Formats: sequence, structure tokens, C-alpha cells
Amino acid sequence: MKNFYELIDQHFDEMVEIRRYLHQYPELSFEEVQTAAYIAEYYEKLGIPYRANVGGNGIVATIKGSKPGKTVALRADFDALPIHEQSEVPFRSKNDGVMHACGHDGHTATLLVLAKVLNQLKDELEGNIVLIHQHAEELVPGGAISMIEDGCLEGVDYIYGVHLWATDNVGEVYYKEGPFMAAADQFEIKIIGRGGHGAQPHLTKDSIMTASQLVVSLQQIVSRNVDPLESAVLSVGSFVANNAFNVIADTTQLKGTVRTFKESVRSKMQSRMEEVIKGVCDACGTDYEFNYTRGYPPLVNHKEETEHIKQVASRIPGVLSVSEKAAQMGGEDFGYYLQHVPGSFAFVGAKDPNASEVAPHHHPKFMIDERSLPIAAKLLGEATLSHLKYSTENKVESK
Repeated sequence: MKNFYELIDQHFDEMVEIRRYLHQYPELSFEEVQTAAYIAEYYEKLGIPYRANVGGNGIVATIKGSKPGKTVALRADFDALPIHEQSEVPFRSKNDGVMHACGHDGHTATLLVLAKVLNQLKDELEGNIVLIHQHAEELVPGGAISMIEDGCLEGVDYIYGVHLWATDNVGEVYYKEGPFMAAADQFEIKIIGRGGHGAQPHLTKDSIMTASQLVVSLQQIVSRNVDPLESAVLSVGSFVANNAFNVIADTTQLKGTVRTFKESVRSKMQSRMEEVIKGVCDACGTDYEFNYTRGYPPLVNHKEETEHIKQVASRIPGVLSVSEKAAQMGGEDFGYYLQHVPGSFAFVGAKDPNASEVAPHHHPKFMIDERSLPIAAKLLGEATLSHLKYSTENKVESK
């Protein structure tokens, strides 16, 4: 006889095997056909009912308890990034230029094995469990919004998710009530001038000079137009003006991101950007095109469900500390789910405590400590089972 925690530990090797397989065969956002098929086949073998092609490449499986009760949803994402892996692990990516550099392979392995264990307990559960495997978390518009539109949250009372966090030690769990991750917007600016010879700048309308001034001027929006007690980030990540060394470019293109937590700050950033762009271009005699794309909303954790995660984490074997984490300026489309259903999103440490250096997320040498996988599974499982009137100390048959 084994309890829930022991069942998770019993399947640790399988979790690692799944994670490493997925790591070898990553697929980009909206292209995750084989990954989705792998997930569907896993549920097929378990005999757990599932629905494929939810909102695109998403998979939604359902475990129904023997008695009526609440319905808890758990979400894991499964897309990869356009990064060429530089790690030398034996299970490194076999798809050149594509890599699981954010831990989504670990998220998927965690949820699949957790589903396998929870399915063994279904006869003792008062309520249901919905397992949401989401495609395209990394690329706007993301997979969450289309999966919600396709009904993945129908009948759901609570939702939980975790992110394996490679810069925090294994054994650490972090929570945050309220705004936790920022709205993630994108912008593109095209400066339109009149090119010419580098030796005759007076005969041109210099798009490079305009863009250079604009990069500096845009930073003043945060420093001079946003309340210092609020949070906002504006970063220009791309500056392109391809030309010969002695030619002043006709056009220069800028791309970047804006991160905020409040809708009022988000709107102010967008409107002030347009005003600043116009002002700089007018002063330099150039024209412009400005496209601002609103990405994921802020991820705002609900109070009661975050307290639930906090309490649950404190009693899980292997968890050494449970702490509140500062809000992060990174984006996460889990925020869409929280606009519809009460829930919470937490971080689970995935760094080897003995490692002197680790690569951050979205780095070509990114790697997680796989001892974090069962901790993530236990956290999600405990959060779920306590809603469904099942004690994790109950004894169940090992299968």
C-alpha cells in the first residue's frame, strides 16, 4: 500500500524519461503536431478520455471521480523556442534551431505522470480533474485564449499551474497573491526618411539618426510619465538599418516590448509612445509607421487559491522553503485562465543547489534539475486532491 506522495516518487523515472524524450523533439509554437500526438497517445493508453485539437493543437483530458463535487483544472504548456541548443547532454535537441529552453518539456512530463497517478484514485474522489495541455505559450496570441474559446474551462471551479524556475533551488516553492507576471506587449516602429550618400547628409532625411534619438526619448516615458510607484518596462530589442557603410538608410526599423501590470499604465505607455514618435520624427523631418500589439494580460493570482497553494506547499515532502516572490516582468498567458476561473500560478525551483552558475530561461544552455519534477507533481496533485475531499495520506493500491 502506498500513499499519493509515494506513488509520485514511484514514477520518477518515467517522468524523467518523458521529459528527456520531449526535450529531444521540440516543436515551435503553433507547430506542435507530434508533441500533441504523443500526449494524446499517452492518455489513450491510460484509458483517460481526452479531446484533441482544442483551440488548435491543445489536448484536454478529464478524470471523473466516483462522486459529485468540484472540478479542478491543471495546466501545462508544451511548445519550444527558436533557439539552437548548446548543451552537451545526451538528450539534447535533435531539431536544429529549436529547443525546450523554458522547461515546458518538464511541465508536460509532470502533468502526464500526475494524471496517471490521479487516475488510480478516481474511485475515491468527489469531483473531477481537467488536464489542460496547452500549445503555443511562447508566441502571441498564445494558445490559452483559443483553448478557452473552445471550452477547456467549461464547468471548471479552480485552476492551478506551476512553472519550473531554473534560477531557484530545487526544494523552493514561490507564490504571489495578486499581480505576479506582467502584461507582455510588442511594438514595431518604421522610420521613413530619404537616403543618400554618407558624405552628403544635408541632402537626406536620416532615418538612423531619428531612430537613435527615438530609442533614448522613449525611455523618458517610463522615467517621466509613469508614477514611480507603478511598474513599467520599455525595451527596444531590435534596431535594423541595413545598408552599405557609406550610405544613409532610407528606413530604420525598431522592435521591442512593453511590460506593465495595470491597464491604465498600459494604455498610457501606448498613447505616449505614439506622441513621442511623432514628435521626434517631426523634429527630424521623417515619417513613421507604428504598430502596437497587445499581448498577454497580466497574470493576477486570486487570494484564496494562492493561500491554498501556500498551505499545500508547506506540507509536501521535499519542499524546503515556501516564500512569497516579487512580481515578475515576464509574461505568461496563464493570465487568461485566471480572468475566467479562480486559481493561482506558482514557481517551483529547478536549480541544482550545488551548481555555481546556471543558464537562465530562453538561453541556449538552459537546463533544469529533474528532481524538481516530482515536487511540481506533488504540489499540483495536493492542491487538487484537497479540493476533492481526498487526503494525500490515504492509502491506495500501487499499480
